[in-house]
Amino acid sequence: MEKEINETLQGQSLVLETKAGNTKKLYIESYGCAMNFSDSEVVASILLNDGYNTTQILEEADLVLVNTCSIRDKAEQTVRKRLEKYNAVKRINPKMKVGVLGCMAERLKEKFLEEEKIVDLVVGPDAYKDLPNLLADVEEGRDAINVLLSKEETYGDISPVRLNSNGVSAFVSITRGCDNMCTFCVVPFTRGRERSREPQSIIKEIQDLQDTGYKEITLLGQNVDSYLWYGGGLKKDFDKASEMQIATAVKFEHLLEMVAKGFPKMRIRFSTSNPQDMHEPVLHVIAKYTNVCKHIHLPVQSGSDKILAAMNRLHTREEYKNLIDRIKTIIPDVCITQDMIAGFPTETEEDHQDTLSLMEYVKYSFGYMYAYSERPGTLAGRKMEDDVLEATKMRRLQEIVDLQRIHSAFRTQEFLGQTVEVLVDKTSKKSENDLSGRNSQSITVVFPIENYKIGDFVNVKITNCTSGTLIGEAVGLSERN
Repeated sequence: MEKEINETLQGQSLVLETKAGNTKKLYIESYGCAMNFSDSEVVASILLNDGYNTTQILEEADLVLVNTCSIRDKAEQTVRKRLEKYNAVKRINPKMKVGVLGCMAERLKEKFLEEEKIVDLVVGPDAYKDLPNLLADVEEGRDAINVLLSKEETYGDISPVRLNSNGVSAFVSITRGCDNMCTFCVVPFTRGRERSREPQSIIKEIQDLQDTGYKEITLLGQNVDSYLWYGGGLKKDFDKASEMQIATAVKFEHLLEMVAKGFPKMRIRFSTSNPQDMHEPVLHVIAKYTNVCKHIHLPVQSGSDKILAAMNRLHTREEYKNLIDRIKTIIPDVCITQDMIAGFPTETEEDHQDTLSLMEYVKYSFGYMYAYSERPGTLAGRKMEDDVLEATKMRRLQEIVDLQRIHSAFRTQEFLGQTVEVLVDKTSKKSENDLSGRNSQSITVVFPIENYKIGDFVNVKITNCTSGTLIGEAVGLSERN
């Protein structure tokens, strides 16, 4: 998944789940994509049943885990700096154990134990169920590494501990891995091939969330549009399945409609989509159900056909524009957001201008924009020279960011005078007298607190805006409450 969350779950949650009789304490941090944050909730659940309650205080932890990202070099360097912090704490508390989870663990494997002397265990994204055994190995003085990738959905039977939870919104993983093999991306190597989760386990998890008061879920995967359940196994084996399995297969549009119909009072989001895999039936489900949010995160990475081909994106600029046109025709009030990479190998000034002109065509509501960084093990890292000067990358990135800021302001201004439904999820960062939430298009809305509270669906009339925030006045509770 290319979309990143630019915050850390530190020791996690606002409401810590504990189990009577547990005597050990777990501190866990997550970096990178939403899938990592979701995986950390699975890890906390596994360890809750192995004697660990979570803590927000690093210094009192018996076990410290960092769930890592390898999408960009900057993310890996952030993790190494955090390990320096753990080392300082471990000198005071030498019994504390430190583990590295996630994509960086999968990429570096045994090297982590050699390079980072304080690391006691290294666990890949598909091996979290083995954590109790690996911790036993650590206690007995053995190296503890498990980075084996699975051919099945690994955690469908685990009820996650909701970390950093506001009690309003939650992630629900539906797929793992990716088959697309973009030349810049490490995900296929660190998370393996695509496989999907059994639909009824997804429905059960959502039901449990609704029963405990959650109001919104995000269906999560590296590529949700590739969701395909036909009895289990890898997506690549689908053509070999029996005729009955193929006839009864559940695709993403089926799952999305199943959830929308089954939970009409819950808001439903999904992330992330790949343009080559987004099909029209999904768009019609989004348009049909008011509880499916009108927001599509649709990473494109570049507006140049030459660079798209070099990235192995399997769609052209024109095909992407046609998809955008179709989306806007079927869902007129949709919000479309992007991922963009500046300075990919061989990118010329003309290629960069193609990216800017595509942005002008779409006018995204917001985006996630990065300068290219070479990732070891990817095809681009192995076969392509990182030949764009760093200063050129940063200048092009700034131009992309500046243009996105203009487009974001244009998109928020479209809401002036409108009344939008907002799911309140927190108090505003700038004022305790204001509440904050998101509308269906995933844009932040701020309004005076009055008698409303976190978890309410509130209708808000928009009276002002910035490039990233809508400002308004509440006009009453939504019928969805």
